[in-house]
Amino acid sequence: MLIPVQQNRGQPMKSITEIADEIVTREGGFVDDPDDAGGPTNRGVTLKTLRALGRDLNGDGKVSLADLRLLSRDQARDIFLQQYYQRPGIARLPLALQPSVFDMYVNAGAAAVRLLQRLLVDMGQRVSVDGVLGPETEQAAAVAHAAAPAHLVDAYGIARRNFYYALADKRVKSRKFARRRDGSKGGWILRAESFMSPRYHLSAAEHAARVAPWA
Repeated sequence: MLIPVQQNRGQPMKSITEIADEIVTREGGFVDDPDDAGGPTNRGVTLKTLRALGRDLNGDGKVSLADLRLLSRDQARDIFLQQYYQRPGIARLPLALQPSVFDMYVNAGAAAVRLLQRLLVDMGQRVSVDGVLGPETEQAAAVAHAAAPAHLVDAYGIARRNFYYALADKRVKSRKFARRRDGSKGGWILRAESFMSPRYHLSAAEHAARVAPWA
């Protein structure tokens, strides 16, 4: 799939397949963390997703952890492209916005679209916050991007970062994904900031102040 998208302004254009490969790399290998509400994953694909798709990789007539462990990098990438890019309609968004929304959809499902819809409402667009990327959201995103092409991607990245902090505010077990043991930024925060301009990244001191109430 050679749809060109741009991860950050000033960087070379990347294909959506390259973005999907980066997501697979970022997700890592098999993880069964009891604090992860999504359950066991391999390369970012959950067991629930594998079962929903009926991927019996070892041919034993059921989809289990054994199949999840067998999932290859290419298979994970193809699932992301089919289920988290094509199926929800992310290809209909402005090109510059697609990488961050795609990456968050892999990480958080339809919450990625709801976050965008709330941002569009805040920008004065009339759109339902329903997690469905239909014609209404497509048009609103196009209008918002045309009005503020230099800001929409960063605004989404900031909203995404705030979303992760808010999740960790509410769920103590999720805090390790937003703050490392040494107090620095956790994977969720670094992931959100990787899709925004460096000038909008929080400093170490700003991050520490944001998570101080968790101490």
